[in-house]
Amino acid sequence: MSDENKVAVVTGAARGIGRATAISLARRGFAIALADRLIDEMNDAAEEVRGIGVDAMTLPGSVADYTGVLKHGRAILEQWGRIDVLVNNAGVSQPKTLLEISEQEYDETIAINLKGCFAWCKAVAPTMLERKGGRIVNISSVSAHMGASPNAVSRFAYCAAKAGVLGLTRALCKELAPHVTVNAICPGSVRTDLTNKLFDQREREIIDAIPLRRIGTPEDIAEVVAFLATVSPNFITGEVIDVDGGQYVN
Repeated sequence: MSDENKVAVVTGAARGIGRATAISLARRGFAIALADRLIDEMNDAAEEVRGIGVDAMTLPGSVADYTGVLKHGRAILEQWGRIDVLVNNAGVSQPKTLLEISEQEYDETIAINLKGCFAWCKAVAPTMLERKGGRIVNISSVSAHMGASPNAVSRFAYCAAKAGVLGLTRALCKELAPHVTVNAICPGSVRTDLTNKLFDQREREIIDAIPLRRIGTPEDIAEVVAFLATVSPNFITGEVIDVDGGQYVN
């Protein structure tokens, strides 16, 4: 079946990596379900998707709202009858250290960055398994490997959540095989609304630490997501791909 008949869900789709991913998949013919709590920006992204010539729907709310996520999953199936690709991209930063953070702030960081991935996997896995086909791409971070660098906008709670995403990826690739693939991408230094201020302050220092000598863009990540969502034949699952310009070679 061609990509023109397929449906992709992208969380955190209002801006940054999520928006770039929605656009990249739309250009490959996917209908796009955009999920985000930034409603105005999500609606703008949906209009950009429709401008490419494919259908789009918007799903407002937090990925940490388990009941809401399951409801959104049912809404997608009611409208399009299938879900072929899930991109778990939604996330929040958390700059506070162990000595500064509150329990509530820690719980929110885990809920959005990790529980949200669980909720959406729970929402889409049954239909993917029933149809005997599907691909899940989870967006983690190089911070999951090595903790927060001096240039990072987030600290230990974010690192812990993103490391959890890698564990979820590796476990679900086995649970959902052979019909559903599950992979993860770890972005390095990527310029987004979240990181712009930091990069503007330390741009030369950051670029000098990257072998490819530039800061990443949302499109750099989106193209790797699109590869994992469309490559055929596909023999890739349970993998973690660092997209960081060589900054954190391990």
